[in-house]
Amino acid sequence: MIELVKGADGLWIVTINRPDKANSLTHGMLTELADIAEAAQDARGLILTGAGKVFSAGADLEEARAGLATSDVWERLSGAIAALPGLSIAALNGTLAGGAMGMALACDIRLAVPGARFFYPVMKLGFLPQPSDPQRMAALIGPARAKLILMGGQKVPASEAFEFGLVDRIIDDGDVVGAARDIAADTLTADPRIAKGIKSLCQSGQI
Repeated sequence: MIELVKGADGLWIVTINRPDKANSLTHGMLTELADIAEAAQDARGLILTGAGKVFSAGADLEEARAGLATSDVWERLSGAIAALPGLSIAALNGTLAGGAMGMALACDIRLAVPGARFFYPVMKLGFLPQPSDPQRMAALIGPARAKLILMGGQKVPASEAFEFGLVDRIIDDGDVVGAARDIAADTLTADPRIAKGIKSLCQSGQI
């Protein structure tokens, strides 16, 4: 349910492929994603995307009730993505919900299709978000807007998410992976030390 394609140019493309369940994530899928992210230290670029019309609905409901919603595997995954020296891009092919938002927040860039929506219903479900998610969200869109999503439970459409700064570009033709490839092109051909150095300078003082 997790597909990985490693390109000769150093670009890794990871696809969540469980469209019949809105790409909801099991513990096994999250562990596999974390393993991939931890192994991607030599990748020059990493693209995360989903199969079908939803990026991810978050935790698998049955496993969430059994404890997945509060598992530390979410933090392991987002931490591994944030630590990557190469360029990481969330190519959001559709709606992003719940704990799945953590991996997108940890990416360097977020692209979205026009019909995507963003929500994180922890208040309604009675869970705290993963510790780093509110901090990364607030760093992108400010504390008040982060509370609007996390405490107010608001579903934010792609256009508003772009205005907020939650996504960096809306891809009108829907080819978010193609757009991500184009954005990664310079990084893939550059000296990895320069790419790592630029990323470090941009992230100075951030989570």
